[in-house]
Amino acid sequence: MNSAVELNLALILFLPWFLILGVLYWVYPRQPRHAARVLFDIAALVLSVVAFVWSIHWSHANADLRYGRMWPQVLATALGYGVWLGVMTLAFFVRRGWLRRRAQG
Repeated sequence: MNSAVELNLALILFLPWFLILGVLYWVYPRQPRHAARVLFDIAALVLSVVAFVWSIHWSHANADLRYGRMWPQVLATALGYGVWLGVMTLAFFVRRGWLRRRAQG
């Protein structure tokens, strides 16, 4: 397998799922949709993908090969998905609180 593909296999496999969840994050709630929210959403999505890529590269570099050649892929997939979900969950709750404060004030 090509080394670039092997290093980014988790990203390649998760892209459709990230696209689905990213669209749901972007679309809901439908209102309010102002420039600050659009910038926040773009930043959250970009940060989640950057954190994911960093975590899968870290996983590949630090996985113990005594458990087999597949272990770096398993570790990268599990850790990367958890990191991506963590960033998106944090962004969801921060955005929700921010939009509520903005609506009240």
